[in-house]
Amino acid sequence: MSILIAFLSLAVERTLGYPDWLFNAIGHPVTWIGRLISFLDRRLNRATDSDELRRRRGVQALLVILLVPGLIGLALHVLLWMMFPTGLVIAAILGSSLLSQKSLAEHVEEVADALETGGLTLGRIAVSRIVGRDPEKLDKAGVARAAIESLAENFSDGIVAPAFWTGIGGLGGGAAYKAANTADSMIGHRTPKYEAFGRAAARFDDLVNLPASRLTGLLIVLAAFLVPGAHPRKAWLVMRRDAKKHRSPNAGWPEAAMAGALGLSLAGPRSYGGEVVDDAFMGEGGRREAESTDIRQALKLYRMADWLLLGLFAVVSAIMIFLTLLISGQGASAL
Repeated sequence: MSILIAFLSLAVERTLGYPDWLFNAIGHPVTWIGRLISFLDRRLNRATDSDELRRRRGVQALLVILLVPGLIGLALHVLLWMMFPTGLVIAAILGSSLLSQKSLAEHVEEVADALETGGLTLGRIAVSRIVGRDPEKLDKAGVARAAIESLAENFSDGIVAPAFWTGIGGLGGGAAYKAANTADSMIGHRTPKYEAFGRAAARFDDLVNLPASRLTGLLIVLAAFLVPGAHPRKAWLVMRRDAKKHRSPNAGWPEAAMAGALGLSLAGPRSYGGEVVDDAFMGEGGRREAESTDIRQALKLYRMADWLLLGLFAVVSAIMIFLTLLISGQGASAL
């Protein structure tokens, strides 16, 4: 049932997204998890405590952050399994809230639209909604690169990873992953406040994203074979060569694959909160500057890769259903 829930959740979210009226009415699972993380941060992360104590409390906080949504998701999964087949539909709708296929494409496309209709000023405003770097330091090429990098990275941790862990552990696995990823984004920073307290959250997020990041890179490479103008061979070679250059053990895989497929150089030095992060470049773009047309090409690659992801889960779901029916039939024959 877990694989089938993951597949149906992908199909539901790609079609419907998460409606604004629903968000305005009840919020979103990420906002609920965020409130829990903020509560634990206020209660356990004290500046007067030693780093050792803050690291231990960070581990304790992470366990709570994982267990609360994970156990709620597991309970719902078991309950809905007992209501099969109606419960499967409900589970797919709930699982779709853990994904962001539709909204990711919309937000990135807004950056391309802004650059083309309003120039750099509107482009900076649009990209500031999806990246954490300082928008006022970005030129047009920097805005375009930021949008493409965000698209590649969020395809991994906002779509492939939650689908992967939902397929492994059902609603409980998907919810626990989403909690881990949200914790990393909120407290997994290398700042004086979170260096110790958020260490466990950052390390755990790196661990659970390992399989999805590699799968995402491979999906982008395969998509490049199917999107006119993309470079599948370069996507593969650049991913293998440059992924390890990224400061994240995971983000480099989809970003490097995207850089190779587009024939661009991505990453490089960036400014966050006034501080420059001197990252290496990935890709072989040379002096060619990224443009809004590159954002649109990246979106074509993303959408094709997302179709491949849906197809992968559809095939695995069909195999699992066939094996289940085969085993059930053999059991019935034995009786």
